[in-house]
Amino acid sequence: MKHLQRLLGVALAGCALAAAGAAAGPAYALENELWISAPYETVLPGADEDGSARERTLDVRVSRDVADGRVPAGRLTVDVSEVAAFARVSWPANCVPESEVRAVCAFPEMPDGTESVPAASFGLRALPGADAGDSGYVRYSAAAGDLTSHAGETRVGVGNGPDLGIGQVDDQRDLRPGTETSLRATLSNSGNRTAERTLLHLDASYGLRFKERHANCEYRADARGTSALCVLDEAVAPGQRYALVTRLGVGRNALYERFDHVVQPYSDEALQEARGEWTWTGGTGSELNLRPLAARAAAADPDIDPQDNYGSVILEARNTADLKLTGSKVGGAAGDTVTAQVTVHNRGPAWVASLGAGAAVATVRFQAPEGTTVMLPPEEDCWASADGASPATYYCKTPIYLHDKASYTFDIPLRIDRLVRGAQATVATVNDDPELSIREFDPNLRNNSARIVVN
Repeated sequence: MKHLQRLLGVALAGCALAAAGAAAGPAYALENELWISAPYETVLPGADEDGSARERTLDVRVSRDVADGRVPAGRLTVDVSEVAAFARVSWPANCVPESEVRAVCAFPEMPDGTESVPAASFGLRALPGADAGDSGYVRYSAAAGDLTSHAGETRVGVGNGPDLGIGQVDDQRDLRPGTETSLRATLSNSGNRTAERTLLHLDASYGLRFKERHANCEYRADARGTSALCVLDEAVAPGQRYALVTRLGVGRNALYERFDHVVQPYSDEALQEARGEWTWTGGTGSELNLRPLAARAAAADPDIDPQDNYGSVILEARNTADLKLTGSKVGGAAGDTVTAQVTVHNRGPAWVASLGAGAAVATVRFQAPEGTTVMLPPEEDCWASADGASPATYYCKTPIYLHDKASYTFDIPLRIDRLVRGAQATVATVNDDPELSIREFDPNLRNNSARIVVN
């Protein structure tokens, strides 16, 4: 149950977007430039009621640190000996079995400019009689020309229960503020048990609004947007797929938006944990998924593989936001420490948020005015450049979102070492941050600089 809140916390914090389907595991760093990228973990469903078992697919890629030069075609070795007692493997055409538990898979060359190539996509299916709790590792190694890899691995387990998932939804670009759009997601169950009810958690960022407030959902809003908790009274059997359609209004202040789905089998405990200490308000519109659930006392089974329970969509509106900087004037005697202020204003019309990369809306750059020393507090939002240049260059960053008509102020302590009449420094935004480029949304860069004046 904590999985639901953990995923939503990641979404609201603006961390990197999670991919639909099995989560990719760690890429295994190699000193000799090759990497193996494979799922960190997968859970094989046990047998269905008819005795059959559903297959899981493991996709493995080989990559390198830099895309310069050519890497010849190579070989990926896959060892399934640790899982052979409870799982059966299906090898693709590019993999040649050397034994019942080991195969060598050919992968193509990486031309200049290519960072990765697919190496193998093979299936695993639980054997009849496999016990829930069986587990082991599939292990990988790769070689191409003179390059070799350290070992990679995927943990494989067996479980019984529903496995709800949200299919990938296409991002939307160039939306017009003041219009509407719809998102169509696919809810599926790839486990071996029925999910009698579903708990659905939706998050719409600040520039979006729900066009319908369903009676079987409850809602709450905060500074980053609106969330909905919905209880879907429709049983989802193994292999079934359902469409989830959400109508959204694109606000006049919309710019870089995102929408998140999270699903899990319903239980009273899961609902209470998702509510947390917040106040939720029930909707009054038509119900979402109206099929009622027949009364039964059976307990909900946990989701056997929660890695695919989460989906995120990026929605970008055709809009602008004018950032403006203001500085300050301070004065004092030699030896004094004074506080200069720099303020980033968002004059709208859009709010600005980096809900995917989690980058600051604005990073400002400055140097100490002549005769002063910057006395930065030990905080994460301001720092000195590490290049050792003199005079040092300093940077301060805002939070990852800034509402329209809102502002954010930096306090910059300055120690006055000696009096220099009219000493000043220019503070300016870094307009070409690759994670969030101000130049792409701000139509007026002329007001993106200001001055700190001392005495």
